[in-house]
Amino acid sequence: MSKQEAYREKAEAQLREWKADIEKLMAKADQAKAEGKIEFYKRAESFNAKYEAARKKSEELKGAADDRWADLKALVEVSTAELKEALNNGMSKP
Repeated sequence: MSKQEAYREKAEAQLREWKADIEKLMAKADQAKAEGKIEFYKRAESFNAKYEAARKKSEELKGAADDRWADLKALVEVSTAELKEALNNGMSKP
């Protein structure tokens, strides 16, 4: 397995974990009282948008040529860092 394949697999595994976190938040939103549901859904929509951006960048790594791989890796790292921060902040809120 190449270094690039290993990195891509690690990124994909992290994305799957974060997707599960988003789904947990959605489940909480379903159980929340009416006034809290709006906030939960707003957070979940934001997380989903960040997740999709990170997932798309990760997908681009699959077929990237060596000369573009480093640039795409940097973009994946930025996208996943944004998603991680949003999830960490959002999941800690009631």
